[in-house]
Amino acid sequence: MSISSRFAVGIHILALIELNKEGVTSSEFIAKSVNTNPAVIRKLMGMLKKAGLIEVNPGIAGAKLAKELSSITLFDVYKAVNVVHEKELFSIHESSHPDCLVGRNIQNTIEPLFTAAQLAMEKVLKNVTLEDVVKDIATKENNC
Repeated sequence: MSISSRFAVGIHILALIELNKEGVTSSEFIAKSVNTNPAVIRKLMGMLKKAGLIEVNPGIAGAKLAKELSSITLFDVYKAVNVVHEKELFSIHESSHPDCLVGRNIQNTIEPLFTAAQLAMEKVLKNVTLEDVVKDIATKENNC
């Protein structure tokens, strides 16, 4: 199991909107880049719009960023596309046997570790902006 690809696709959408400012960044255009169905892109764009990260107008092709690149963090995207809820990145099985030493103690033992790991990951995401991602994409493209 892994974190939903919505997170990576959300970042892809935002980076593409920025790098294609001179063109029309429609859901069909983005879907070709992501290699998915435009309906999937429209759903994610709706989530990004609701989070205040993009501006779109119904019936008019195209989207634009609602904020400066430097003010959009990867954590903003992570939250916008509902990857996970607070303290729920890692799931713990709930049907352990209460008569077993490990079964009755495993949840209370590993839950704080999982919470700390999620908070550490989220801290990293808060320190990386969309500007960082776009600059890295441009650098990689120029080095090809």
